[in-house]
Amino acid sequence: MLEPLFGSINRERVLLFLYSRDEGYAREIARFYKTDLSQIQKQLERLEIGNIIYSKIIGKTRVYSLNPRYPFLIELQSLLEKVLTFYPLDELEKLTHSRKRPRRKGKPL
Repeated sequence: MLEPLFGSINRERVLLFLYSRDEGYAREIARFYKTDLSQIQKQLERLEIGNIIYSKIIGKTRVYSLNPRYPFLIELQSLLEKVLTFYPLDELEKLTHSRKRPRRKGKPL
């Protein structure tokens, strides 16, 4: 929906994912959208260079979030919120639902 504005569908996806879930890592985003990991990594790098997002390392994983010091954060968040109102309900539910609890040891898949 915002591809013409942002220049890339993957950049839009990254921003929507981080806005909806507050944080995420590259492989998680790529798996969610079933897209190429390298393209997501490229967009994350570009957004971090522009100070729109920031990253922190947790264990061996680089986790990304929207930068609270970004001067246009409120405007960006309101734009992303507006985009989410046009998403189908099932897709919106998948995007906003995140399961972070670890699995019990020995539990079968």
